[in-house]
Amino acid sequence: MYSIKKEVLGAIIEASKNTFPEEFIGVLGGNIKNKIIDELIVVPATFGTDFSAIHTHLLPMDQKIIGTIHSHPSTSSRPSQEDLNAFGKLGQVHIIIAKPFEPSSMKCFDSKGNTVKLKITG
Repeated sequence: MYSIKKEVLGAIIEASKNTFPEEFIGVLGGNIKNKIIDELIVVPATFGTDFSAIHTHLLPMDQKIIGTIHSHPSTSSRPSQEDLNAFGKLGQVHIIIAKPFEPSSMKCFDSKGNTVKLKITG
């Protein structure tokens, strides 16, 4: 089980709503050993209505990067095949948040696409 700080979740929700109807994508920072997500890192990326992409060559060299977050403008937080392929390339924890961009419309996955429990902490 991973935990995510409440303020990080709030930033994810706000970014997803502000980017809608395009997908938002960002990077998660935290402590992989303790399974804590404590930072949303906004990085250079391309946003589209049915895709998003991180410009990985522009990522900072930061050991706190543990995964990714992206939104789905639809009501499904199920990963696409493209999502599953991307999960194995950057980090160990990945979150998809779907419309209406609330905690209940969010799912967390490991790098292989397996669902992982996510707890919101203060």
